[in-house]
Amino acid sequence: MNRPLSLTPVTGLPAGCEQILDAATVQAGFDSLAQQLQPVVSEQQCLLLAVMNGGMFPLMQLMQRLHGDYLIDYCHVSRYRDTTTGGELHWLRYPPPTVAGRTVLVVDDIYDAGETLLRVAEACQQAGAARALTLAAFVKHNPRRSAALQPDYSSGLTVPDRYVFGCGMDYAGHWRHLPAVYALPAEAGA
Repeated sequence: MNRPLSLTPVTGLPAGCEQILDAATVQAGFDSLAQQLQPVVSEQQCLLLAVMNGGMFPLMQLMQRLHGDYLIDYCHVSRYRDTTTGGELHWLRYPPPTVAGRTVLVVDDIYDAGETLLRVAEACQQAGAARALTLAAFVKHNPRRSAALQPDYSSGLTVPDRYVFGCGMDYAGHWRHLPAVYALPAEAGA
């Protein structure tokens, strides 16, 4: 899909960060992800469930690309809480009753350790989802993660084992809206 891309330079980014995926690459990844999901959306009663706040950006990208009738909703769980290291899950909103009897596509920004997507999918099952499938816009190269844990769907875009932001991912609560992905210097944390 051809979409206009911002050519305006981004100013005020954290010192030493670098762009690791440009906007055109990100858009191509969302095109690929939507192509993978379209058969599921076309054949089943689906609900796209954004994991807030990071899942909002990929959900909006997918809504522009997916056709047919589906519901959208959200849950809110956080591990980072405006820091650069993940901690315990903190639920702000559990999956809503609208998941019952539906195929739920759990939409998140990044697949890092896998804990968030796994726990949200489990909560959807407990809330009566017919099936809970996970998807991540980006997959972090994380050597500490079990190879058995993978999202059901991804854009095919991978990021290094560094702290990344943009495209739904934040740095200290900022920069989620960027159309490209940036990384902090390696010494700043993963």
